[in-house]
Amino acid sequence: MKEVVLLLLVALMLNGCGGTNTVNTQTAQTAAGGVWSAEILGGSGEASGFSFNTEFTVNSGGGLDITYFQFLTAEGGTSPCFPVEGGTEAGTMKLNINGSTGAVTGTMTYTVQATGNTLTLNGPVTGTAPITGSPTSLSNGSVTGTWTVTGGPGCNATGGTFTMCQASTASPSTGLCTTTTTTPATTSQNQSLR
Repeated sequence: MKEVVLLLLVALMLNGCGGTNTVNTQTAQTAAGGVWSAEILGGSGEASGFSFNTEFTVNSGGGLDITYFQFLTAEGGTSPCFPVEGGTEAGTMKLNINGSTGAVTGTMTYTVQATGNTLTLNGPVTGTAPITGSPTSLSNGSVTGTWTVTGGPGCNATGGTFTMCQASTASPSTGLCTTTTTTPATTSQNQSLR
């Protein structure tokens, strides 16, 4: 009898802990999708000028299902590293949402491969999502990180930086991210957006 009472008490304690908003993580997965713009700085010659627009959804495993891609700048030289429409794009976006504040954090990797060259972007993701109901939208989504390009002669560069943001938060005149992000409070109640 004591064991049954003890188990019931433990179950009640676990069930009642926290008292904060919960997030439907399956529905929240779609929150990060949409049109994003990337401004890529650094590099030189053909290994530069890689700013682009892309559209994707984030699937249940955190992979990006990319439906649109286009570089924004034309590269110089006689042998560009990538065609303007890119090539083969892939990526991941692994996100968590704080059930109390709606702060979104995570990581993103995005790659473009064509003509034997590979552009890779890596960085942390920040943003906010609604904490009531199903979070079907991500606001102020942005990524700031580093990029590299590897491949043929003239198409190798490391150490560059990039900023990528939801197109809805980019400046209409410059395409640059205009979001300001705050560091979310760390709690043990983060829910996965995946």
